[in-house]
Formats: sequence, C-alpha cells, structure tokens
Amino acid sequence: MTKRSNRIAFAATALLMIGSTTTALAQQLKGNVVDKNSHETLIGAVVTVEGTNLKAVTDIDGNFHLNGLKKGTYTLYINYVGYKPQRIDGVRVTDAPTEDAVSIAMLPDEQKLKEVVVTAVERRSTDAAMIQAAKNSPVIVSNVSAQEISRTQDTNAGEVIRRVPGVSLIDDKFVMVRGLSQRYNNVWVNGGAVPSSEADSRAFSFDIIPSSQIDNLTIVKSPSAEYPADYSGGFIIVNTKEIPTENNLTFSVGGNWNTSSAFQRFSYGKGSATDFLAFDNGLRSLKGGIDASLRPLLDNAGSKVGDNLYDLRGNGLNNDWRVKSHNPIGDLKLAASLAHRWNLNGRTLGLLAALNYTNEYRTYTDMENNLFGIYDATNDRSNYLRHSIDDQFNNKVRLGAMLNLTFLSRDGNHKYQLKNIFNQLSTNRYTWREGVDAQSNQEHSAEYYYRSRTTYNGQLTGKHTFTGDALDWSVGYAYANRRLPDRRRYLLNDMQNPGDIALHTGNDISREWTQLDEHIFSIGINDRHSFDFAGWTPSLQVGGYGEYRTREYRTRAFYYQWNPAANTLPADFQHIDITSLLSDEQYMGADRLYMFEQLQMRNNYRGHNTLVAGYVSASLPFGKLGVQAGVRFEHNDMELISNTRDYEKSETSRHYRTDDFFPSVNATYKFSNQHQLRLSYGRSINRPEFREVSSSVFYDFDLASDVQGNTELKNCYVDNVDLRYEFYPSRGETVSLAAFYKNFDSPIEWTYTVAGGTNLVYSYKNAKSAANYGIELDIRKDLSFIGLRNFCWSFNGALIKSKVKFEKGSKEENRPMQGQSPYLVNTGLFYKNEAHQLDIALLYNRIGKRIIGVGRSEGSSASDDNARVPHSYEMPRNTFDFSVGKKWGNHWEMKFNVRDILAERVYYKQFAKVKYSDGTSKEKEEVSRCYKPGRNIGLQIIYKF
Repeated sequence: MTKRSNRIAFAATALLMIGSTTTALAQQLKGNVVDKNSHETLIGAVVTVEGTNLKAVTDIDGNFHLNGLKKGTYTLYINYVGYKPQRIDGVRVTDAPTEDAVSIAMLPDEQKLKEVVVTAVERRSTDAAMIQAAKNSPVIVSNVSAQEISRTQDTNAGEVIRRVPGVSLIDDKFVMVRGLSQRYNNVWVNGGAVPSSEADSRAFSFDIIPSSQIDNLTIVKSPSAEYPADYSGGFIIVNTKEIPTENNLTFSVGGNWNTSSAFQRFSYGKGSATDFLAFDNGLRSLKGGIDASLRPLLDNAGSKVGDNLYDLRGNGLNNDWRVKSHNPIGDLKLAASLAHRWNLNGRTLGLLAALNYTNEYRTYTDMENNLFGIYDATNDRSNYLRHSIDDQFNNKVRLGAMLNLTFLSRDGNHKYQLKNIFNQLSTNRYTWREGVDAQSNQEHSAEYYYRSRTTYNGQLTGKHTFTGDALDWSVGYAYANRRLPDRRRYLLNDMQNPGDIALHTGNDISREWTQLDEHIFSIGINDRHSFDFAGWTPSLQVGGYGEYRTREYRTRAFYYQWNPAANTLPADFQHIDITSLLSDEQYMGADRLYMFEQLQMRNNYRGHNTLVAGYVSASLPFGKLGVQAGVRFEHNDMELISNTRDYEKSETSRHYRTDDFFPSVNATYKFSNQHQLRLSYGRSINRPEFREVSSSVFYDFDLASDVQGNTELKNCYVDNVDLRYEFYPSRGETVSLAAFYKNFDSPIEWTYTVAGGTNLVYSYKNAKSAANYGIELDIRKDLSFIGLRNFCWSFNGALIKSKVKFEKGSKEENRPMQGQSPYLVNTGLFYKNEAHQLDIALLYNRIGKRIIGVGRSEGSSASDDNARVPHSYEMPRNTFDFSVGKKWGNHWEMKFNVRDILAERVYYKQFAKVKYSDGTSKEKEEVSRCYKPGRNIGLQIIYKF
C-alpha cells in the first residue's frame, strides 16, 4: 500500500468504498451525512454500529443504509478523514416501517492528521471533488460533476456542457468554447479520441451521450504538453462512470411534451418497421449496398435503352412518396442501469451497465427560410435568392448502451478498466416548402430525409502507482458511420406559365444515397516520476501517443427522366398530384418515368490520417509558486484520396504533412489555501478535416445550396495566453475571474459565396489572421451566509471580442470571427433539502449575436462597396429552465422540468451595410430564418431496487 500526505489522505479516504455487511435480520436504518458548514453531501463516510460488524458507506448523495438490525437502541460512529469523528447515541430501530432518516452533520477537523495508509478509488462525481480537482490542476480547467448534472436534470452531454463558463451550443449539440466554433475544440471520451459525427465538418455531437452515463466533464482551457495540440478553445474530456458506490438496479420511464409538437399534426413519409429502433431495416437502402448493380431500363423488346438509365420497378426501391400524418402524444424516454461491485479476496471488481432510449417529435411550422444576395441599393430593397415558408417535421430516435468494467488491486495501486459506449441515432424528417425563387417563380418543394448514425467508443486502460512513479496507458478503438439512404426531393414551379405550378423537368426529382464510415485506432502511455532532492519535490512526466484514423465517403445520385417526344404518360401528367404520380407504378417504365444516374465520382473520397506524438513536461514547485513547463512534438500525415473525373474511378492522392513542436508553460501562485493566481502560455494548431479539403459537393436542402471543400486550406496556428484568479471560500465553493488572448495565423472559417449570379456555395477559407480575447467569471456559492439555508447559486459569464484580418488591399472587411459570441451568460439558483429529499433548480442562459456564416461574393474585390453578400447571424434569445426532483424513501424518485419557459422565437438574420448614391449609408436587417421552438415539459419516474 502507498503512504500519502495529510492532504491526499483527506481526499482519498473521502472516496473510500467499503462493502456493507448484511445479515438476514429484519430492519433497516438509513441516514444522510453532510458537511455542517457547507451542507455538501459527503461521499465515502464510514458509518458503523457499536457492538456489531455492520458497516455502511455513504453514496453519491451522502445517503447510507444499514440492513439486518434487530429492534433496539444503537450507537452509531461516523468517520470521515479530515472531519471530526462523530458518535450518535440512542438511535432507535423498531418493528414498524419508517421513512425517517438519521441526519448527520460533520465538522471539518482543522488539525493536521498523521500520515495514514489508504486504498481508494478516486471519485470526481461531486461538486466538491471536481472543484478540488480544478484547484489542484496545473492547468486552467472548468468542469461539471455528476452531482450538478442530477440537480439540473440535463438529459445529455450537450445540455450539461452549457453550464461551463465560456461555453455555448450550436443546434443544441455542437459546442463552442470561448466563442470559438466547434472546429477549434477537441473531444476525448474516457481518454480516447472520437470520430467526427458529421460528414461536412469537424464536430462531436454531445447529444449522443446521456447525462446518466457521465461521471464528470472537464474542459482544459490552456495548452499543456500531455494533451493533444489540436485545440484552441478547449480540450473537452468526458468521463463515464466507474466503480459504483453501491449495488443497485434502476429503471426509469419519462415523457416530454413540446408545446409546438405534442398533439399537433405530424407529417411523414413511409418508413421501415425498425425506424423506432433508430435504424432502417433496408426499406430505403439500395439492394446490394452502395455498389449495387441496378436493373437497367429495357424497352418492350427487352433491349437496353441507354447507359446509366434504370427502371423504377424491380430494383427494390421504395417508390411510395405519399405523405401521411398523425398526432403524436409526446416524447418517450426509457432508461435502465445496473451497478454492482464484487470483493474478490480483497480486490474489487465493479460493473456499470446502462441502456437508454429516446423517441421525440419536433414540428416547426410557418418557419421563414430565406436567402439574401447582395442588397439592391439602387431600388433600396432586399435581393431574395429564395423567399420561402417551411413546415418541417422531425422524428429523432436514440438507442444507447454503456458497459464499464473496473478492476482494482488489493493495495489500490493498479486499476484496469474496459469502457464501452454505443449509440444508435436516427433523424426522420419531412419538409414542405412554399415560396419564390431568385427568378420570382412560385415554387413548391419537399424533401424526404432519413439519417442514421452508429457510434462506438471503447478503451482498455490501466493506471499503476509505484514508488515515485505513476504510469497509465490506454488502447482505444472508435467507430462512427452515417447513412443517408434514399434522400428524395422534388420541385414544382410556374416557370413556364405564371401562376400554374407544375412539374417541368425530371431533374427536379432526385434520389440520393450516401454512406460514411470512420475508424480510429489509438494508443497512449504516460509516466510521471516524482523526485525528492532534500525536500524539493519536482516531477517529470513523459509520454507518447499514436493515432490512426481512416474515413471513406461514398455517394450515388439519381434523377428522374421521361422522353418528351415519345412517352405514354397522360397528357396532363405534369399537373397530376406529384406524390400520386411518383408512387403509382402505372406511370413507370421505359416510355414513362425512369431514373438516370448522374455519375459524380469526384464526390467520393477516402482518407487516412496518422498522428504520432511525444512530449516531456516538468512540474517544478518553488514554495508558493508551481510551474509546469513542457514541449510536445506532433507528426501528422493526412492523405486524401479522391477522383479526378466524374464518370470513372480515377483516384489521386494528396498528402498534408506537418512536423511541429508545441511549447507550453503553466504557472500557479498560491497566496493561501483559498487564493491562487494562474498564468499560462501555449501554442496549438487547428488542422483541416478530410471533408474540408476534398472536392466533394453536397446539396443541403435547408440551405438550398451546395456545400463543397477547399483543397488549398492551410493549417491554423494559435498562440494562447491565459490569466486567472481563483478563490475557494469553502468546500464546494469557488469564484474565478479569467482573462485570455489568442492570436490565430490563417484561421479557417465557414463562408458562402454567390456563384452564377443567384446560387450560393458554402465552403471553407483561410483568413490571414485573427485575434480573440475576453474575460470570464465563474461563481459557485452557498447562500446560507445570507440566511438562505439549502440554497446555492452558480454564475458563468464571459465577455469576448475578436477581429479577423485580411491581406492589405483586400475588400474583405475586418469583422468578428465566424461563430464567436460577444457574451455568454449561464446562471442557476438551486435548492436542496436533504430531510425532504427535494431538489429545485431555476436556470437561465443567453448568448450574444454571432456570425454563423461569412458572406462573400465573386465580386467582393471590386470597387463597389455594396458587392458583398451579408453575413448570417444567430440572434440572442433568453432561455429559462425550471426543474424539481423529489425522492420518496429508498426506491422512488420523480423529476419534473419545464425547459425554455419563454419559448422565444429563434431568429437568424443578415445585416446588409448599404451605401447610397448620395453618399449616405444605412444598415438593413433581413430575416433569413425564424421559427418557434416551443417549450418542453418533462416528467420522469425512477425506481431503484
């Protein structure tokens, strides 16, 4: 066993896990242990019964249960390292069942303790534990514990992470840190890299991880040699749960009612029998997969009509385009979890397993969806590239599973873990659009969209403590796919006869199949060696990391055709109800409707990425000053394999290689045990992703535009400086004020350009440079000092400014960075009553106006100041969330919440800066998207065995 210092003994023994000894007797005694001053629940407090062998250990909520007690009066002893031992006499146990619990408040022991021997599992699931971890960390971090998650009733990691200072969300799942878009953030789950969940950008969908599986979530905000260099906003570490504190089996059932969706009409197309399990059973797939050989189009004589022409019949296609409707009652949420620990002759084996299922409906009706081009200053009016109203119906399903196994040696010096997370997700969406195109044609269009994603993340890890050394290693594998089987679209307009909306060309009917597969293999090892030079105790950490990533993206696109000169279709077939026309086989055949495959081999690509890294870092204590300095080397080789011709496989390979050193210094000065100041510097990198440098083109129906890559993208290098003051008033409380500055060389941004006069093309582009700086404040405070016992308050706020710079002479304007919010506010008021097992929370969130797309045009380098497409902004909105949690005894719990109470409209706008011929100028506001999200009312019932 390992001998620890006083301070480590306090933290570790607080996390000590002792299996309770039970007998076959009748009664149970329960209670709760808290800190008397802060009312923070104490995990791992040992409760013993005088004169018996019975013991219990408090769980994550500070609760304990003693089973097997006979009727009588007992004396309890409560021990918790760092707190004064407590004795409670006269505790009565009767035959009558009771819901009363023994409430125990312990006083911290300020005296120094003698060195003790501890075998423990470090737990970071409580607010106090995570605050202590942040306090002792050599780098600047922010975090959220499982305890805080349970109070807020957040349902997934995307909602959880909103509670972190300087963090905001895009589309309720993509995380931005310090105003920087998701591309500048890196994500690891359980110590391993995860694949991008999107085909078109670097992103991780945090909504795939249910909050019930999270032990803690940490964001590292300053570079450090032991972490990958590819992050500038934050390195996000999600850790799922490990050894349970107690054995239990839990089931929960819940519902959610969105006021814009529940009991309202919901339109949808024909789906497969397994859609409710988040995957398509093959109804939408090409028979034989993405490379399927389809039945060619044959004439009446059985001869092939032409190349790349296919019959709509006999190919196993789902030709049902009819739209159905129903009225969903609401959303369904189911979950089950199993926690068990075994004592194996002094060794500990822990198992955590979880299943969760969500099926939700979201309806957005009368949603404005507009595209604006360059403002018409001559006629003083907006230039619509599209002016439409959408009705969108979304059905999202998630099926998730987690299985974690942890083995702890007898002396606690060796821990082995096998962690697995699996998620199957799907989105089934039908969109109906009415509006006017850039040529002022009236149009009706629709999209039938189904997307499924499979993600798996697994790691085998080991942590070993030796005399003077701490060694850890990991081997990981991650997989993600994305399937878009049979994305169908059609367009009707009045281009030939104003006011007469009809089908005009087969190219306005399309079907598309795409598939994406990504694999990541990783291995890492780290060792920290501690020295003792006559009382001076520096440490040296070295490590290596290797990662191999492979991705393949493939797509096939088909369009409908008919022979205008020789067909047997009805004379007015272009005016027949379009869904009936496309669904009825009598209108299919060589002399009717058939399919043409548009070969676009340049849209397919493969990629391989090899990352090899090594680092050395030294931790140097100089009294009150602690310095951690290190350097990291990374060799990265990304190979993109794409086709040079559309009509045949013509692969060519291009490598993007870099060899870089990334220095970092993190210094912490401790004025006292409560006050400390941090200063850090580090260099980092942002590399383009496979999709961003590929020539692949994808049509996005929401944007009504093409999305394509840029083969000439360069790496972005970032210099980061942070200064943070931290104050820890008492256990579980913190106040921090931070300032940061980042300088970007060649930042990568998401832009859109006018092409062909009326069409927008979205892509990626390097700017010359950018600067990003700001301040952030984080407060977590118990309010009993103002008489509000059982209340606590949290506040996270940030003020951020940024400026992008371009080459001298460029007509591009200096502006804020794309995705950067000028301010972020998250705050919450929490009430926790242990005696009544009641939790109440009121939360507020607001983000500032931010650019989500950078407007450019082919003529933006000309002298005309108006020749620029306006940028797109997401506008601020206020969100209030309210939640209540109540427990009854040891088994039942109910959670109720109302999210987005105000249900304010969501606005996306463009702001055109217009200069008139008389020399005056004005800013014109244009609404590009607007919809009502509705408020969400949720109820969940939990039963624990």
